Amino acid sequence: MGAKGIKNQDAAAVSGPLAHLTVLDMTIARAGPTAVRLLADWGATVIKVEQKLPPGSGSITGGRRGPDEQNLHRNKQSLGIDLKTAEGHAAFIRLVEQADVVVENFRADVKHRLRIDYDTLKQHNPALIYASLSGFGQDGPYGERPGVDQIVQGMSGLMSVTGDADSGPTRVGIAISDTTAGMFLGQGLLLALLHRERTGDGQWVHTSLLEGMLSKLDFQGARYTMNGEVAKAQGNDHPTQAPMGTYPASDGLVNLAAPTQRMWERLCAALDANALYADERFLTARERATGRDEVKAALSAVTQQFNIAELVTRLNSAGVPCGPINDIGQAFDDPQVKHLKMAQPAPHPELGDIQLVRSPINLSGFPHPARFARAAPDVGEHSAQILEHFGFSDAEITALAAAQAI
Repeated sequence: MGAKGIKNQDAAAVSGPLAHLTVLDMTIARAGPTAVRLLADWGATVIKVEQKLPPGSGSITGGRRGPDEQNLHRNKQSLGIDLKTAEGHAAFIRLVEQADVVVENFRADVKHRLRIDYDTLKQHNPALIYASLSGFGQDGPYGERPGVDQIVQGMSGLMSVTGDADSGPTRVGIAISDTTAGMFLGQGLLLALLHRERTGDGQWVHTSLLEGMLSKLDFQGARYTMNGEVAKAQGNDHPTQAPMGTYPASDGLVNLAAPTQRMWERLCAALDANALYADERFLTARERATGRDEVKAALSAVTQQFNIAELVTRLNSAGVPCGPINDIGQAFDDPQVKHLKMAQPAPHPELGDIQLVRSPINLSGFPHPARFARAAPDVGEHSAQILEHFGFSDAEITALAAAQAI
């Protein structure tokens, strides 16, 4: 499908496996844009359908020209449109008729009031993939509740297993429920698109922050659903395996992992810890797992005799995973991260080249370009250009502007 004549318009436009798709992005905040960014980075023509925020309303992501929104909305074009006007809504429907995907994260009552819900739009385009993201699901006791990352981190149980016993429930340091839900919605979109390639049928794809985080609990979640076991916070140590966690060096901390018998043998040899290896309390992996506190104390007495660099070198050379605990600046300055080129420039007409974080997905058939096709657009930056490519005449575009619909 795809809009007739619509292309990703820059001369440096990104190409990729999704270059045949046209996406109408109606999302705000973080979770929805994370899903759409997957499509934009891999070649889809993404049109951000948006209105200027009312004066004083602000933006939870810091404004379009800040780092957050630039990173979320790169490789997109922007159409400023007022869906509350008859003219704006009619123009939007013309876009829907030619689009492949619509993504939204409105509350249910808002999308029905604006007449942009799935049941309405599929009448105009039966092959449309319509994707929705919410805090708690599209229905149910909490279906109408507003949901944000912090609230869902708490309600999902995540905060109860983060931190240590003394700290109490602790927030994960990133917006993990937002980005997780966005990633899962992106996967759902790709599944629906694959199904449409075989059948021609569109469908409604949706997930929520709560569903995403419950899925991310993974083995701790399954320990409850199967055995009724409620996991507790373990601090920086793995909840079931040892040694695996944070250990002191003479000049800071490292993470290391040696849960298998072979790794334990290699760790003790690499650190010349003959007495530790011979300790009858730690002879088997099961004994080390059940005696995690004793292992922690005994191994810490060994590791603190070395500095961070020595531990990282000795243990990795022996096949035992070990790494420093970096701050974000150190992480991006790490030689491996620089080798991977995780930061890439995006051209902005006023800010110049800005450095953004590239997609972590690598495809041999579509190597990452040296730079992003475009930085995030200002609201309505491409309105006339987009409408023209969707078949609107100059007179129609002028009339829409006069009606303040765009």
